[in-house]
Amino acid sequence: MGSSLYSFICLLFLFVSSSYSSSLEDQARDRITELPGQPRNVGFTQYSGYVTVNKQVGRALFYWLVESPASRGPESRPLVLWLNGGPGCSSVAYGAAEEIGPFRIRPDGKTLYRNPYAWNNLANVLFLESPAGVGFSYSNVSLDYYTAGDQRTAEDSYTFLVNWFERFPQYKHRDFYIAGESYAGHYVPQLSQIVYQRNKGIQNSTINFKGFLVGNAVTDDYNDYVGTFEYWWTHGLISDSTYRTLQVTCDFGSSLHPSSDCISALTAAEVEQGNIDPYSIFTSPCNDTLSQRRKFKGHYPWMPRGYDPCTERYSNVYFNQPEVQKALHANITGISYQWKTCSDIVGNYWADSPLSMLPIYQELTAAGLRIWMYSGDTDAVVPVTATRYSIDALKLPTIINWYPWYDNGKVGGWSQIYEGLTFVTVTGAGHEVPLHRPRQAFILFRSFLENKNMPG
Repeated sequence: MGSSLYSFICLLFLFVSSSYSSSLEDQARDRITELPGQPRNVGFTQYSGYVTVNKQVGRALFYWLVESPASRGPESRPLVLWLNGGPGCSSVAYGAAEEIGPFRIRPDGKTLYRNPYAWNNLANVLFLESPAGVGFSYSNVSLDYYTAGDQRTAEDSYTFLVNWFERFPQYKHRDFYIAGESYAGHYVPQLSQIVYQRNKGIQNSTINFKGFLVGNAVTDDYNDYVGTFEYWWTHGLISDSTYRTLQVTCDFGSSLHPSSDCISALTAAEVEQGNIDPYSIFTSPCNDTLSQRRKFKGHYPWMPRGYDPCTERYSNVYFNQPEVQKALHANITGISYQWKTCSDIVGNYWADSPLSMLPIYQELTAAGLRIWMYSGDTDAVVPVTATRYSIDALKLPTIINWYPWYDNGKVGGWSQIYEGLTFVTVTGAGHEVPLHRPRQAFILFRSFLENKNMPG
């Protein structure tokens, strides 16, 4: 062997060894020893910290990885990225703390208890707070908080993934899925499209993307609003006259700016609905929800027994404790920091939002990716009728027609299987399906991962 070739191989070996050693050091730094108030002997490993997505302005996104329990073989389980919407709402506050994470927060805001239907029992789950300005994610240039939008959020999330896989190389080439709810109905397909397109022509891709799962998802403005107005009317939430006015004056398919007549009709609808929780119409709110309606996420959802409509308050207490932030390796500046479940600045100054995700669905269903959509049927914000109209607009051939699926002999919801897409409803669930119906959502997630129809 020539000396130059030998030297090159030695340098390459040193580089690879150095990179792997650096990754192990980064993982060790991010490993969570124990969260304050956490139950003992949880049996799984957690990591959290920051991944820089733009060095020039110092933009960094916060993540929390919850691996599968050691008894379930985390090394053989897929990786699932979870995103919440808003825009401007935290995946730690909702996905992790209220829905699919391993722990729930007690009313004291200081102690945690196990979630028996946590999704990390089936997969390694990665929660991402995105974009910068949401939760613990930050930028050194505050203008970033006023200029966030769909496009930059998708690009930053992709950069996050590329850099995160370098920090966790054991997840490279692992089956990878993206999931989320509400305004993540934009985030999830947009990020999926970028991953799919940039994987083209690459053998054995680092990001081994297999498909995505979205719930009560903002999908297509025209169909979303038509379906929402219909849901309000058919569920007795608005008058006949208001319904007719909404149909005539609100044409969201052609304009980002509703007319004054449309705004008047929406105001009338809000008054007619009264003090209900629109994210879960058959349950009492924690308090007056009228001020909360502008956020596309599920406040105070419902579950069959032991439901507490004020869980969001407990998150605000827990994640603002200095010892919790230290354990999570969050707020690394050390400056007094008020963590919020949703960012008013990011949400109010959102820069760009395409009218429809349907062109992306057309591209990705044709690509053969696994795509599932689900809806809790008591959500009046992004209701089941809206999602059905959006799916119908895709004009996909039906493989298996509408049928009930069961859990322990009881109807858990309904499903329809299309060519390239599966749709599932969860009966009695509001906007945050995994909190409203945790067991049924767990069954849904398991069916998705196994690529099996819902039990019929």
